Amino acid sequence: MKQLIEFGKKFIRDVCHSYFILIKVMVPALIVVKGMDLLGVTDWLGWALSPFMAAMGLPDEMALVWGTAILTNIYTGMVVFYDLMQGQTLTAAQVTTVATLMLLAHAIPVEGAVAKVAGVPWWITILLRVGGSFVLGVIIFWSYRIFDYQQQDAQMIWQPQPGSDSLVNWALDQVTMLFFIFWIIAGLMLMLRILRVLGIEKLMHWLLEPVLRVLKIGKEATNVTIVGVTLGLSFGAGLLISEIKAGHINKRDVFLSICFLGLCHSLIEDTLLVMLLGADVVGVLWGRLIFALIVIAILARLLSARSLENLMPIKR
Repeated sequence: MKQLIEFGKKFIRDVCHSYFILIKVMVPALIVVKGMDLLGVTDWLGWALSPFMAAMGLPDEMALVWGTAILTNIYTGMVVFYDLMQGQTLTAAQVTTVATLMLLAHAIPVEGAVAKVAGVPWWITILLRVGGSFVLGVIIFWSYRIFDYQQQDAQMIWQPQPGSDSLVNWALDQVTMLFFIFWIIAGLMLMLRILRVLGIEKLMHWLLEPVLRVLKIGKEATNVTIVGVTLGLSFGAGLLISEIKAGHINKRDVFLSICFLGLCHSLIEDTLLVMLLGADVVGVLWGRLIFALIVIAILARLLSARSLENLMPIKR
C-alpha cells in the first residue's frame, strides 16, 4: 500500500509538472494569437502568401485559408474555407492541396512555442512546417494533375454551426480546452506506465523498429512519438518534455521526434476533419506520412552532434 501511495504522489507530481509547462507556453501564445487576429494580422498573412498559390494551382483567396490555419488552427481554417467556397467549386485535387497546407502548417504560434520548450528553435519549426507544407502542396497538386486523378468537383459534407465571436465565448472555449488537456495528459502518462509494466512497450518497439531505423530515432522515444502522431503535437511534446527531465530520452531523439510530429501529428482526427471538406485520403494521410518519413530520414542523416548542440542547448 505504501508503494502504491508513493507511486500516486509521484505520478500526480509528474502530471502537474508536464501540464504546467504546457500551460505556461500555451496561454501566452493563445492570447497573442487572438490579439493578432483582432489586429488583422490574419488578413495580412493571407495577402503575403497569395503569390504562392499559383504554383499549387489554387485561387489566390485560398491563401487566406492557409494563413488563418497557420495563426490559429485547422477548425478556424475550415470555417474560412467554407465561407470562401460559397458560390464556387474546386476539384478534389485542389481541396486536397488546401487541406495539406492546413495539416502541415497550423497553430504555429502555439505548437511552435511548445516545440521551443522541448528544444526545437522557432526558425526550424517555421521552415519545416510552412516550407514543408508548400513543397508537399506542390507535389500533391501536380501529381494529381499529371495522373489525371481526383479532377472531379469536390463534395463538401461539412457545414459549420454559426457561433459567437465575443471575447467571453473565446475565453470560455480556451479554459474548457485547457481543463481537458490536463486529464488527457494524465491519461496518456498513466497509459505509458501501464504499457511498460505489461511489456507492451517492448512489442511496440519491435514492430516499429524498421521505421525507427530509417528515422534514426531511438526506441526510448517510440511511445511518446506514437502519442503525438495519433493525438497531437502538444500532447506528444508535453510527454517528451517530461521524459527529457527524467533523463530517459537524449537530445537527438527529442529533436527528430518533435520535427517528425511537426509534419505528422494528430493523424486520425485532423485527417478526418479535412476529408469532410472533400479532400482525398491518399494525399492527406499517406502523402503526408510518406513525406514526413522522407524529410526526417534526410534530416537525421544531415544532423551532426555539433550542429545539434548549436540547435538545442537544452538545460538538464
